[in-house]
Amino acid sequence: MRHFFRASALAFALATPGAVDCTYAQPAPSASQPTYLTFGQARGLYYRPASGPAPHVAFLAIHRTADYLQHASCLELPKRGYAALCMNTRFTNSEFDVDWDRIALDVKAGMEFLRKQPGIEKVVLFAHSGGGPSLSFYQAVAENGVAYCQNPRRIWPCRDDLAGLPKADAIVFADAHPGPGVTTLRNLSAAVVDETPGEIDPALDPFNPANGYNPDGQSHYSADFQARYYAAQSRRMNRLIDQSRDRLAAIRGGKGPYPDNDALIIPGGGNPGAGPGATSQLPSFQTDLPQRLTRAPRKLLRNDGSITEDIVKSVGAPDHVSQKLIGGFDTGTKILSLRSFLSTNAVYSMNSNDGIDYCSANASTICAVHSISVPILVMGMGAHYFVRDSEIEYEQSASADKDLIFIEGATHGFTPCGNCALPASAYANVRKNMFDYVAAWTQKRFANGR
Repeated sequence: MRHFFRASALAFALATPGAVDCTYAQPAPSASQPTYLTFGQARGLYYRPASGPAPHVAFLAIHRTADYLQHASCLELPKRGYAALCMNTRFTNSEFDVDWDRIALDVKAGMEFLRKQPGIEKVVLFAHSGGGPSLSFYQAVAENGVAYCQNPRRIWPCRDDLAGLPKADAIVFADAHPGPGVTTLRNLSAAVVDETPGEIDPALDPFNPANGYNPDGQSHYSADFQARYYAAQSRRMNRLIDQSRDRLAAIRGGKGPYPDNDALIIPGGGNPGAGPGATSQLPSFQTDLPQRLTRAPRKLLRNDGSITEDIVKSVGAPDHVSQKLIGGFDTGTKILSLRSFLSTNAVYSMNSNDGIDYCSANASTICAVHSISVPILVMGMGAHYFVRDSEIEYEQSASADKDLIFIEGATHGFTPCGNCALPASAYANVRKNMFDYVAAWTQKRFANGR
């Protein structure tokens, strides 16, 4: 059954628990000129409203490696009366160098800065994409101490200097991915034989038409192929983890080629960050698979500002680019260090679909939300492939105050989908509607900073 709600662009009336039922001040004309800041090896730009009352709430946005200094949250939220700090970590543009728990120290520096700003009484983490695992990890440790991240279950435990992190007051998850280990697992080609470039098992090749691939339209993989493929992806990831741990143990025992670290090259590992990049995940080619739709009816924010409630399915089109790129070195090969792989990009699993041990990794949004109590807003983008992941993050959250909504036709970068069945003009308001919703949700909880 479909339920229909009407909402203006500035006031959302939702008939669900924890929903927004308020208006907020008219957007300011623009943000003020941002202030450039340094936090050791990290960097930041601090944005404030150009006019209107002084803000009482500040947002903080950061990613693992992406440049977030001009992130959309810092361009949009000051227009709606909020301050915002957009940060780059010490690992910006260098996945190879990532040492996972050091990111939390960069977030800590940003949090301490915001807590000292005159008038700022509440801080909300804005967790977009890879900011999801980064900021959810931070908050889980801040709320629970280092016992959370030193759990023996973790592949790469954290260090003691994460004790005493200042807590945030809420988190907005905006198309937050479930964790870099999970995305690395799903991007892996299950067809690569013995980590040998170019050596492919045709029975596990997702681009083999005999397995259901369609280079010109929607692919159709059998249930048997899906099961074999997901299991093979996990076997490959588990082998990589075990081999990497053995190599690192040898290094620490003085028997490695280097005294500190070494390179890990993963052919067919997927490299979505390199230009168009490439992936080997089946839901990118068969877009009606369960990973791209919700299991239960969920709220969907329409282009006209109305909100419907139904099963949400991504409107994103099938990927016809990866087939040409996955075999390349620049576009299809993942290049990491042993440390960046084990600390950040590794997760154990039985299969890459519904058999993932999320809490084997510290870099895991879905594990972290179990240990976070502050209010959370989960927003999924309706033209991307984290639809079911966003729903799982909401379902698994321990917060008593949580909300879930999807933005119709929005890409992962909050822009209108340009290659969907409908023209991009049909989704022209996605960015405005999304940040209007964030602003109203925040004001309901922290009006005047309370």
